[in-house]
Amino acid sequence: MSMQVALYYSNTDIRLEELPKPRVAPDEALMTVEASGICGTDLMEWYRKDKVPLVLGHEVAGTILEVGAKVRNFRVGDRIVATHHVPCGECEYCQNGHSTVCETLRRTHFDPGGFAEFVRLTDLHLKLGTFRIPDSLAMEEATFVEPLGCAIRGQRLAQMKKGKRVVVVGCGSAGLLHVKLARYYDAQSVAATDIDSYRLQKAKEFGADEVIHGDEDVVSKLRQIYGGRLADLVILCSAAQSAIAQGLRSVERGGTVLIFTAASPDSCLPVPTNEIFWRQEVTLLSSYAASPEDLKEALTLISKRKIIVRDMITHRFPLQDIQKGFALVAKPRESMKVIIEPTKTKNLRRREHGLGHEK
Repeated sequence: MSMQVALYYSNTDIRLEELPKPRVAPDEALMTVEASGICGTDLMEWYRKDKVPLVLGHEVAGTILEVGAKVRNFRVGDRIVATHHVPCGECEYCQNGHSTVCETLRRTHFDPGGFAEFVRLTDLHLKLGTFRIPDSLAMEEATFVEPLGCAIRGQRLAQMKKGKRVVVVGCGSAGLLHVKLARYYDAQSVAATDIDSYRLQKAKEFGADEVIHGDEDVVSKLRQIYGGRLADLVILCSAAQSAIAQGLRSVERGGTVLIFTAASPDSCLPVPTNEIFWRQEVTLLSSYAASPEDLKEALTLISKRKIIVRDMITHRFPLQDIQKGFALVAKPRESMKVIIEPTKTKNLRRREHGLGHEK
């Protein structure tokens, strides 16, 4: 039996093709993908140009369609969210709190990817990377568990706590999640910068106390806002060299800069070392992906409506229109989160012929 997939060759060349439906081993499961978010990292052509063609998509939610004979913790019909990368939980990295750089995590991935009708989940996925979602949570909302989990990990590593002054540089979907999360963690103040007025407007709607256009003198503006001081925590969510330089100059003495973005392969930190770091005791750190614990916290926050994510979804497309979704993410025009629904058309067709219904 075959299934439809979106086979990625480049950002402007994504082809709807047929692949064999994955077969599951006794300790594995097959999920029907009902919603899959497009992540900004899905558009990093330089990162995967030597790996194409491949099926992307890692922000997924759906329903268990089939389980192997040895699977005990999940059953057919379970509504789930799953993560594509899973750590071993046992290596030195995992034991020291850095499970997201575990070698096993870097080798694990979906078969074939979230922009497909079905995904095979291995035994390790089922053990550490798959979580049931409540009936009250829509599938499209559950796709935010992975990106929110990444934001949670970043702010946890940066020791985010009540009373901090936070600046988010770049208000794409990741930056906006950081705005919401910092607000939830009771930051003293949250400022957001971007060069797009639509994104700044959304940052304001989602909890930013101050929004600053990137063409302004951001550092001077922050000093005005904070009575001569700068940010305790700067979260870099833009890969633009100017934005990175701006963010690094926005941190207060003793503060922290969190690098939460991937840049081009030849990108370097565009600041004088002494000016920013020497005698300033500034901490520069990075964060990658999310651990199982981060994902559990994200699911809890979304399920309990502590972090609202539905208002970030601006576009939904069936699998055959995924190229439109990638075009929107590549050049945002009043768009934030784009959701692909790989099985929606097929389910609608089944309902029209009296063959079943969506949950």
